[in-house]
Amino acid sequence: MAPPKKSRELTLELDAGNAAMVDLGKMLGPTGVNTRQVKLDYDAATAGQRGEIVPVVVTVFEDRSYALRYKTPPTAYLIRRVLGLSSGSPRPGSQVVAKMSRAQLREVAERKLPDLNTDDVDAAMRQVAGTARSMGVLIEDD
Repeated sequence: MAPPKKSRELTLELDAGNAAMVDLGKMLGPTGVNTRQVKLDYDAATAGQRGEIVPVVVTVFEDRSYALRYKTPPTAYLIRRVLGLSSGSPRPGSQVVAKMSRAQLREVAERKLPDLNTDDVDAAMRQVAGTARSMGVLIEDD
């Protein structure tokens, strides 16, 4: 028997361990997928990361079955969490909201590494540093 054909692929950013049915219903309702089962599967898989935002790629097949692929939290979210910020700078080029050490930068880069297009931690650190700069975060040189 041939595998089912993919009909749609959606990326959702949901609260880990506590996905909102409203968000799932808005995005998955038109596909005909059982949103309650998707919520149960997502909540069970991300229960250990409660309090974080964990993106998931939902692949919907023509027979209304689905597959979930979990990703790491967004880089900006990880930076804000490490630095204890509520948001980035309203004027990133001229206003600095925080300073980030190289150790904190490495921590975020290592956490984000599986979803980046590199296997090198130094290259991942440069990518995370770019996101930090765009948020108004200054990277300290050790």
